[in-house]
Amino acid sequence: GVQTCALPISLKTARAAIDDIRLDGKTALVTGAAAGLGQAMALSLLAAGAKVVFADINPKVADAANAALQAHPGAHVHALLCDVSVRQDCARVVQSTIDRFGGLDIVVNNAGKGPAFMERAQRTSGPRFWESDPDAWAQVIETNVCGAYFVAHYAAPIMIARGWGRIVNVTTSLATMQRGANSPYGVSKAAIEAETMIWAKDLSGTGVTCNSLIPGGAVDTEFVSPAMRAATASDGRKLLPVDIMNDALLWLASPLADNINGARYVGKNWAPSLPLEESAAQ
Repeated sequence: GVQTCALPISLKTARAAIDDIRLDGKTALVTGAAAGLGQAMALSLLAAGAKVVFADINPKVADAANAALQAHPGAHVHALLCDVSVRQDCARVVQSTIDRFGGLDIVVNNAGKGPAFMERAQRTSGPRFWESDPDAWAQVIETNVCGAYFVAHYAAPIMIARGWGRIVNVTTSLATMQRGANSPYGVSKAAIEAETMIWAKDLSGTGVTCNSLIPGGAVDTEFVSPAMRAATASDGRKLLPVDIMNDALLWLASPLADNINGARYVGKNWAPSLPLEESAAQ
């Protein structure tokens, strides 16, 4: 079981524990890093000393990487255009990462298409599955499910050869996967959860781990559809901040999580007032 401390730990002390996590010498590839959760996670890895490749289908990924470099002078940052639904793009980005930084240790599969994409699709007439644009439906699956697979497929052998590595798949809450009028997004995230569990078993004993990470609610990004944003506001709820998963990600990406494989972490449940082990358990 988890042991609790007899004395309370101050916020400053607990934050120092997170801030003490260093990833110097590690190289991370973050997909969907042009904005939102992906950019926030890429920045947190960079601040911890990792060399970081910002990858995204959006050309603004170059702006994000340049801004990161300005905020962290001397850091190792690289921007790459990548459509994760295209297998050759994923192979190229993994190889480019290795060519640029000499290796690859951490992959964050964050790139994805969501409900907002479906709402904008030309042939979508409503939120129910038979009213959705079939071509757009397939694109969501190709990006979210196949994209995560393609990146991991090319990255895993590199990590296995090095005897250490991290694959972190960004998914969503169980309720979201099953919510009505949320196909194919919910379908795609359920598939990624299955990918995580299967890959973790495949990777057992290699030194490489695979875990899933979720925000724990709707996040204040352009990824949230207008309908979801309105529903959240009407329920009196607030959208989560974009850095909601940063602490949990840093812990998962560090040697402190060497024995964590096939697990699922909720960003909003991370308690900065607790020691790292207790926050992770929570």
